[in-house]
Amino acid sequence: MEVASMESVGVLMTNQMYPYLEDQLAKRFNLFRLWNYPSLSAFSKAHANSIRAIVGSTKMGADATMIDSLPNLEIVCTYSVGLDKIDLPKCKQRGIPVANTPDVLTDDVADLAIALALSVSRRICVSDSFVRNHSWQKSDFYLTSKFSGKTVGIVGLGRIGSAIAKRAAAFGCPVSYHSRSEKPDTGYKYYSNILDLASNSQILIVACALTQETHHIVNRQVIDALGPKGILINIGRGQHVDEAELVSALKEGRLAGAGLDVFENEPHVPEELFSLENVVLVPHIGSDTVETSNAMADLVIANLEAHFQNKPLLTPVT
Repeated sequence: MEVASMESVGVLMTNQMYPYLEDQLAKRFNLFRLWNYPSLSAFSKAHANSIRAIVGSTKMGADATMIDSLPNLEIVCTYSVGLDKIDLPKCKQRGIPVANTPDVLTDDVADLAIALALSVSRRICVSDSFVRNHSWQKSDFYLTSKFSGKTVGIVGLGRIGSAIAKRAAAFGCPVSYHSRSEKPDTGYKYYSNILDLASNSQILIVACALTQETHHIVNRQVIDALGPKGILINIGRGQHVDEAELVSALKEGRLAGAGLDVFENEPHVPEELFSLENVVLVPHIGSDTVETSNAMADLVIANLEAHFQNKPLLTPVT
């Protein structure tokens, strides 16, 4: 199939994403926007047979109900690395290939993990407010905690976890990790048990994929193992952390601080966190730079075009 003939190919975009991606999809394909319809059922009744591709995201992907409602669906692409919003078994059952956007966002997410660790340790946000509200004219800012040289534990040593480890090592931080299996030749200490990793870390960074096994992988026991001087950074998924237990630990002083890019029920964030000075909160912006957003969008387009030209996908999910 030639690129020029793709204008008739029906592509369903599940939710509003990056405008550049939406524009490029609209230029190349027959784009349907799910948010313009009152429900998936209403959309399916009108256009089910027209859709050959889904483009999803971390907010809304392709669950079994959606997949089953589209009889001519051929491919699912997600504007993300994470696959937790896609029913992979259902796709496999239907013989539907899935593609994501790995690698291109690795650096941005790893950068943010370190930025959060620095911000929490050095109280960057609090000190910024200290200057803006003229408190500096009345007194000096209090002493904070050093980041360089702290022991850093990473949960998940995939692409992003490895990039975080490299950055932490550059700060002189001894790095260790927990994952499903030991990674050969990393030079980092491996812990098969996350409790052991937390017990031997001053800063714990969550960077693993969200699966049934990693849901609430950071629970009360892990938080208590990290301890009252420990800092938790989460740039993975909100569901990796038992949020209620995290809030309790921060309020009770059983954890020194946290830097959070993701939350259990986005965009809703526990109100108790807003008043805590030992927490840095950002709105799931791990990959949100212009450069990376463009690259991710281009990769989604390239995977779709490859599929409809009967060429191998650039980033197939295995």
